Amino acid sequence: MSLTALQVMQDAPVIPVIVLHDVAHAVPLAQALIAGGIRTLEITMRTPVALDCMRAICAEVPQAIVGAGTVCSTRDLDACLAAGARFAVSPGYTTQLGVDCRKRDVPLLPGVATASEIMLAQNDGYTALKFFPALQAGGVGMLKALYGPFAHIQFCPTGGLTAQNAAEFLVLPNVVCVGGSWLVPADALLSADYARIETLARQAVQLAR
Repeated sequence: MSLTALQVMQDAPVIPVIVLHDVAHAVPLAQALIAGGIRTLEITMRTPVALDCMRAICAEVPQAIVGAGTVCSTRDLDACLAAGARFAVSPGYTTQLGVDCRKRDVPLLPGVATASEIMLAQNDGYTALKFFPALQAGGVGMLKALYGPFAHIQFCPTGGLTAQNAAEFLVLPNVVCVGGSWLVPADALLSADYARIETLARQAVQLAR
């Protein structure tokens, strides 16, 4: 069943931003996040094993909604789709990427940081956007300012979000969810502490929005 970008954002208060260096971590990590109530997973294209991790999760954890992060080109997009990804997240936005996603009926959360970038994405039909890098681009104050001219735009702030500051963003009327890497700490992966990851997911689900 085809998803929309807004449905991806509405699934849980937090979309985990996942960087994997070992395929062996992929399936137990996904299982831990799902056990904690988080099923929408952004696997970033930052490591050589990212595509293999997507394939493993799609094959063995059917409950997961696997998406690809750091999608910057048509080549990235097609590789992720072939690996089973159901949505794409990009650090920025280009009309070409937007067109390519529409042609393939793939939900895209494009990254924006300025009013001009929002207008470009909006002109191409995208109104569910990733605000990135959230803290460096002005954080809560910037999102409040953007609400005036862009009240119809819905955001997923990502970049610098933590368990401590996520709630400050989630109470904003133009924020649907946040993206965060804190659900998957590198040291927890290295030590195979999936119980800790499950606990972090359970806590994230309880964040108000």
